Amino acid sequence: MTTQNFAIELLSATIGMATPYLLAALGETFAERSGILNLGIDGIMLLGAFAGFVGALISANIFFGLLLAIIAGGLLGFLMGFLSITIRGNQVISGLMIGTLATGLSIFFHKVIVGVRLITPRVETIKPWPIPFLADVPIIGPILFNQDPMAYMALLLVPISSLILFRTNLGLKIRAVGENPKASDTLGINVFRIRYVCMGIAGTLAGLAGSYLSLGRIGFFTEGISGGRGWIALAIVIFGRWNPARVLLGSILFGGADALQYRLQAMGGILMGVYIPPEFLLMLPYLLTMVVLVFIYRGAGAPSALGRPYKRGVT
Repeated sequence: MTTQNFAIELLSATIGMATPYLLAALGETFAERSGILNLGIDGIMLLGAFAGFVGALISANIFFGLLLAIIAGGLLGFLMGFLSITIRGNQVISGLMIGTLATGLSIFFHKVIVGVRLITPRVETIKPWPIPFLADVPIIGPILFNQDPMAYMALLLVPISSLILFRTNLGLKIRAVGENPKASDTLGINVFRIRYVCMGIAGTLAGLAGSYLSLGRIGFFTEGISGGRGWIALAIVIFGRWNPARVLLGSILFGGADALQYRLQAMGGILMGVYIPPEFLLMLPYLLTMVVLVFIYRGAGAPSALGRPYKRGVT
């Protein structure tokens, strides 16, 4: 394989690997911009992966699986909203509880519905959808225009999210609520409604991101399929400084780390004649997460009210 072909295949795989990160991180960006820290995102992705797989398995229809994943993620998003907005519970504890609940539900219902089998049942995966003419453009075509529909959707959501957050009245309200909910309430903005809307967006996108893990590549569900990607998505939001365009760059970075480790493992860990231990390749995405949290978070400039429950009439 030539260096150019290796680079093209790596970059093409990077887009696919970045898709679940990007979907989950965009949803989390909305949640955190409104002041809600959702630490249950990894569990929501796991339940979304299960719901998507079971929906596709029962109905033999990928779109029904995606719909079921969206519903499951949305319900958990609203549950997180209820705990952190209505009850005003500690958001760290609430998020961890949601993550644990979602993980337990996915494992329990997988055993109930699918059972314990020697051969794991599989479903049809989401196929690539080459865009006519554009997919034939040298170099750029195979990288950007030979992806599956969910990858295109995730990329399209980046400018849409930026437009909503920074160019619309709704986005202004979301950012105001995340910075100063009391002042926003005084100006007539419904803080609770805005936060619920953002948690709905975060939950549905996390569920959709999870479904991509089971339906986008492998066609089956297994315990721990999220592989900590939800936690990495949280780091990507910090890396992107709560800006969808920068979140895209962070998703590509982490997606590239995933794609690189899979490619190198397939090549026996040899890169340009140098042997790289497989253990290092496996820990590469998580090593990047640690770097982001240690060196970037300090000056990231998080929304001022992030993680702080709001009670009307209380400063």
